[in-house]
Amino acid sequence: MTDRKIHALNKQYLNHDYPTDVLAFDMSEKKGRGIIEGEIIVSATTARRNAKEYRMSPEQELFLYVIHGVLHLLGYDDHSVSGRNKMRKKEKEIIALVEG
Repeated sequence: MTDRKIHALNKQYLNHDYPTDVLAFDMSEKKGRGIIEGEIIVSATTARRNAKEYRMSPEQELFLYVIHGVLHLLGYDDHSVSGRNKMRKKEKEIIALVEG
């Protein structure tokens, strides 16, 4: 998705008047069933831009966004410093597992 489109979704659903790298919408009807149901939307525009800044491929950056979205669906929150630290740690653990 482009920054323009993800900006529109942020405004429509979250009342945020700016684009973000990822949006995660929990669509679970029944919590606690051990099943994740949701939608993760990522900005390819942001991934390309950030990949250059962080010296990684756009694919690696997009993968990070997907992991980030899944963690949100699992209940992780990055709105506080401690929550953000926990989320970053978990992202690194998952990336290390996948990269082997």
